Order: sequence, then structure tokens, then C-alpha cells
Amino acid sequence: MPRTAPSFFSHRATVWRRLALRSACGLAVLAACAQARADSEPFVGSLMAMAGQPGGSKCPRDWLPAEGQLLPIQQNAALFSLLGLTYGGNGTTNFALPDMRGRAAVGMNQGPGLTALGWGEQGGRPSTTLSPANLPAHSHGLAATTAAATHSTPDAGRTLAQAQNAGVYASGSSPQVVLGSSGPVGGNTPVPTMSPYLVIHWCIALRGDFPQRP
Repeated sequence: MPRTAPSFFSHRATVWRRLALRSACGLAVLAACAQARADSEPFVGSLMAMAGQPGGSKCPRDWLPAEGQLLPIQQNAALFSLLGLTYGGNGTTNFALPDMRGRAAVGMNQGPGLTALGWGEQGGRPSTTLSPANLPAHSHGLAATTAAATHSTPDAGRTLAQAQNAGVYASGSSPQVVLGSSGPVGGNTPVPTMSPYLVIHWCIALRGDFPQRP
């Protein structure tokens, strides 16, 4: 039986089906891109370390350097609801960001046997000066004998001994003050306490996804 040529209407329907399929694929790609973009949004209040300077600034768009600066509450309500006055501010018109300059971030410590570290707590110093209270208990021994002394000079191999025919008190003479001084050992030089470090920028997210309770 001879094959009939396709009609104009059937050809147009085929073209429409192809266009619809391409449009659906395009929408699927756009949806996937939008989802990927949404998934890449940071959480408001999260910190990010930047090794470079985008556009000559310390942090990219929608991020600010975490340097303890004050922000207006009205324009940053979401971030204020998370940080509160943990890092400073008056709580009426402004609040402060965490100041990461010259500091290392540590996790909270709560539990038996752990040093208690609360949220937003600050501590530590880059150097410290030791005092006598920091020195361990120690003693200095003195070797001596009750035998009679036979030498007048403390040469090597000789031991402090009992002096012979020597008095230590006098009577009838005017006393004279012997001047002397004593002092602690050391130069009171501060001791560095910092670990090896690398300076980078810490940035905090102003906008993004609001973190929900688990």
C-alpha cells in the first residue's frame, strides 16, 4: 500500500511537541540552577574565612568584616535576632558584630571535666609576664661538715667546715651598717603565648537563609 505524505497539521503538531520538550528541558535546567543557587546561600550570621580580597575589599557582597563594628538594628533585624547583644551594642538602635581581629575561634565547652567556655566569651592574651608565683617550688641545698676547718679558701674539692678559734661577736665597739641589696631573678620580659599563625579575613553573612531550629 503506498505511504501517504504527512499533512500540514501533523507536521505542525510535531514541531510544537519538539518546542514544548525543549522548553521543558530549559525550565528544568533553570530550576536546577535556581536550586543550586539557593543551596549555596549562606546562613545569616555564619562566618567565612577569606584568603583573598574580592574587588579590593575584605569581604564579598552581602558579607561584612567581623571586626566588632556596630550595625543598625532596623536594617539588620534578622542578624540581630541571632546575635543579640552577645558582642556588644546598646540593644535599642545598634548591636555589635564579633571581633575576630587577632583572635582564634574556639568551640563552646560545657560538661564535666571541661573548662567552661560560654557563647561569645573572650579570653587569652598574645603574651604574658611570669611572676614568682608562676615558678615551681624548689630549694637550694648547702653541703657542710662539723669537722674542724683546715683551709681558709674555698677551692675545688673543699667543704664548708667548723671554724676554729674564730668569734662572731664583739663588745665595746661602735656598730657599722653593712649595705647590700637583693632582688628577684629575671628581667620581667613578656613571654609570647601565640601559636604559629596566618593572617586572613573573617567575614560574617548579613543576608542569606535564616537558620531554623532542628
